[in-house]
Amino acid sequence: MSRSRPPFRADQVGSLLRPAVIKEARARLHAGTETVDELHRVEDQEIRRIIRKQEEIGLQSVTDGEFRRSWWHFDFLKGLDGVEGFEAQAGIQFHGVQTRAEGVRVTGRIGFSGHPMLEHFKFLKANTKATAKMTIPSPSVLHFRGGRKEISTAVYPQLDGFFDDLARTYKKVVKAFYDAGCRYLQFDDTVWAYLCSKEQLQLARDRGEEVEKLPRIYADVINYAIADRPHDMVITTHVCRGNFRSTWVSEGGYEPVAERLLAGIDYDGYFLEYDTERAGGFEPLRFLPKGKKIVVLGLVTSKSGTLESADAVKRRIEEASKFVPLDQLALSPQCGFASTEEGNLLAEEEQWAKLAMIVDISREVWG
Repeated sequence: MSRSRPPFRADQVGSLLRPAVIKEARARLHAGTETVDELHRVEDQEIRRIIRKQEEIGLQSVTDGEFRRSWWHFDFLKGLDGVEGFEAQAGIQFHGVQTRAEGVRVTGRIGFSGHPMLEHFKFLKANTKATAKMTIPSPSVLHFRGGRKEISTAVYPQLDGFFDDLARTYKKVVKAFYDAGCRYLQFDDTVWAYLCSKEQLQLARDRGEEVEKLPRIYADVINYAIADRPHDMVITTHVCRGNFRSTWVSEGGYEPVAERLLAGIDYDGYFLEYDTERAGGFEPLRFLPKGKKIVVLGLVTSKSGTLESADAVKRRIEEASKFVPLDQLALSPQCGFASTEEGNLLAEEEQWAKLAMIVDISREVWG
C-alpha cells in the first residue's frame, strides 16, 4: 500500500520553522546593512540543509520550507499582475492575537506574466532527489479575505469578470510551474474551512458577500485552473482553520462543504486539518469518491511541540477508515510549522520529531 505518486502515505503541508540565521539576515536587509544577494546566499544554504534533513527523515516529498517568504499567501499573490500589497488598518484576527497589518488588493486586471517563485521551485528541484513539492495560495484566497472592497470597481465593475480572469490566471500559473519541472503542486486554502464557520460566514455577509454562492464560484474557478494539467502532474489542496503563532481563526466541521470540495473539485488529494475538535468528525469524508483521490489526515498538530501518542494517531486513522478506504488515506501534520515567518511556538527539533513520527506511523499502517 505504499505510494510512488503523491500525495505520499507520510507527507507534509509545506512550511517549516525559519532558522535564526534567516531571520537575522532579513533583519539586516531591512536595516540596510545587508544586500539582497547576501540574504539569498543565507537562504540557499539553509534550504539545502533542510532538504537534506527531510530526506534523512524519510519523507518522499520535500519543500523549501517557504524560507524565502514572509507569508504563506501574500508573497505569491503580490507577484500576480494587477495585485499589490498595502499596509492595512489592522492585521488578521486570530484567537487572541493579530497578524501584522498587511494585505493585498486588486488594482488592475488580474494576470500572470512570470513569478519569482518559479525560480524558487527550480532551486528546490535542483537540490533534491526526492519529489519537490510547491505550495501556493488557492485562487479563492485572493477574493475571500478582502472581498469586494479590495477589488477595484473601475477595473471590475462586476465580479464575474474578476473570477473569469482569476481562473485564467491560475491556469497559466499551473502551466508555468509544470514547465519549470513541478509535478507536485498544492493550493493552500483556508477559505473552505471558513465556509464551515458560522462566525466567518457572518463576517463575510457583513462585508456584503453572498456567501451561499461562493462554494460554487470557487469550485468553478479552481476546476477551470487545473483542468488541463498533464497526467503526470499532481495537484492537491490543504484546508485548515488558520495558523499563526500556534493560534487559529475558525472552527466547524467539514459537512457544509464536503460534497462540493471532495467530489466536486478535481483535486488529486486533500490535506485536511484534524488535530482538534474544531475540525469535527470524519463523517464528511464519506463524500470522497472511491478511486484515486487521497485524503491526507492532519492528525499531528504543528501548533505544539508535544509529541502525540503513535497509538492514538493509529486509532484515529482506523476511525477515519470507516468512512474512506484505508488505501485512500495518508498522514501529515495538520498545517505547516510556520505559515508566516514568525513561526509556531515549538522548537525545530520538536518539528523534526513530529515529521519523523509521521514517517514511522505510515510505515506501520501502510507498509
